[in-house]
Amino acid sequence: MVLNSKQKEELNEAILDYLDQSGYKIAFEEFKKESGIEPDFTKKRGLLEQKWTTVVRLQKKVNELEQKVKQLEEELNNGGRGSGGSSRKGKEDALPRPPEKNVLSGHRNCINAVRFHPAFSLLVSASEDATMKVWDFDSGEFERTLKGHTNAVQDLDFDKTGQILASCSADLTIKLWDFQTYDCTKTLHGHDHNVSCVRFLPGGDQLVSSSRDKSIKLWEVATGYCIKTLLGHEDWVRKLVVSEDGSCIASCSNDQTVKVWNLLKGECLNTYREHQHVVECLAFSPANIIDIPGSMAATPESKSKVKQGSGGNQLGTCGYLATGSRDKTIKIWELATGRCLQTYIGHDNWVRSVRFHPCGKFLISVGDDKTMRVWDIAQGRCIKTISEAHTHFVSCLDFCSHNPHIATGGVDDVIKIWKLG
Repeated sequence: MVLNSKQKEELNEAILDYLDQSGYKIAFEEFKKESGIEPDFTKKRGLLEQKWTTVVRLQKKVNELEQKVKQLEEELNNGGRGSGGSSRKGKEDALPRPPEKNVLSGHRNCINAVRFHPAFSLLVSASEDATMKVWDFDSGEFERTLKGHTNAVQDLDFDKTGQILASCSADLTIKLWDFQTYDCTKTLHGHDHNVSCVRFLPGGDQLVSSSRDKSIKLWEVATGYCIKTLLGHEDWVRKLVVSEDGSCIASCSNDQTVKVWNLLKGECLNTYREHQHVVECLAFSPANIIDIPGSMAATPESKSKVKQGSGGNQLGTCGYLATGSRDKTIKIWELATGRCLQTYIGHDNWVRSVRFHPCGKFLISVGDDKTMRVWDIAQGRCIKTISEAHTHFVSCLDFCSHNPHIATGGVDDVIKIWKLG
């Protein structure tokens, strides 16, 4: 772009003004002599700084718009998924769409976990500020604060009825809460270090926990007693997931491994070792998961083959496990064979949480690159990215089972509610 004479004169005056205000006397006199301009400092000053900050602001906006164009092109190339277009057959496979529906603010430190109530429009969040908060996620209204832990609350989970809430903390304890009265009914002691994860078994009468003490413990809800301890990891056990029938669990650790366990026997059935850094998160696939290319389920002659674990525990041919790591990758494992079928590359920082979409076609992930990503399992690639999902690292997410929403929590101390559509 070529400046006209008037624009050149205005630019030179702005430069002279900047040199004068900055105290560059020699440069001011030389530029004044070369340009032949006699500046009028009675006019508004500081124009060069204003123009510069405007350019920076506009460049940031251009970058944001270019990113949005890229996202829309990706959605268009994938048949309009996530765009709400006419190509969609229904809402069972709807994807999260920006902007967020609600932003829930109130915690005084980063969010470690979020969990939807299994029946009501309620969400519970756990934070480094040692509290949990209950929210109406539909209206965005704050309901109440649950206090009892003396250190960061690391994780939480509801039993299948939604009547009992379990929480675990860096204070070495697990607490059970009556979700009708919001009273703490039991405190479980037994771990020797930070308790990082807690999950109810499907029946609701038992729960499992993992800890920085390298152990996994099975607890009886009615009594609060530890009835079994699983050992095998060599470092902090970060997260646990429980299979739909409750017969097996999977765990991930700072030792860079993932282990699948027969819970009845307390035996490790398989160990996955392909990640190159701490494994932060994992998720079992739903029963309606699509057949992944290269899996036994995708090969008719292999469907009858089933891997038997100790004690007769079946790792069905159609079951998969997703794992996310600090190596910035997500891996999809076939439980029947222990093979890694897919590796998803796209996050620019640690992967902090993964969840299979209830429709069985997609995987959702969040990470320290501040993004939420949608992966098409059949294609094995990212089809949608929500950039700047939070203003800081995105640490956790959860799907609502009865209402089309996703919740994410971040190091920016807020929870965001995203509508699927």
